[in-house]
Amino acid sequence: MKIYRTYTIHSARFIPTLDSNHPCKKMHGHTFKIIIELDGPINEKTGFVMDFYDLDLIVNNKIIKKIDHKVLNDIKGLENPSSEHLSIWIWNKLIDSIPLLSQVTISEEHGTGIKYLGK
Repeated sequence: MKIYRTYTIHSARFIPTLDSNHPCKKMHGHTFKIIIELDGPINEKTGFVMDFYDLDLIVNNKIIKKIDHKVLNDIKGLENPSSEHLSIWIWNKLIDSIPLLSQVTISEEHGTGIKYLGK
């Protein structure tokens, strides 16, 4: 069974590798939606794949507190913080604590997004 939880963060970034005339080369902000998806069996005792309360504790401590209202470029491992790199960074921060992690989705404004399956 698949479960998911959506988190919203606000962060600034610039993409240093772009040409100087590209608008994303300059500092700008986004409201990101981060969707954490798990895939696994229902626990017979709890009735959950994973308790959302426990998921929130992990995600808030390992991810949200580190990137919400921050400049992503200032965070180790996110010096080039494209949404693609952000999804991989999030996966790597969570996979040891959430072995049922199956997908990380990053959505920016305007309907754009990235889905990362850990491969």
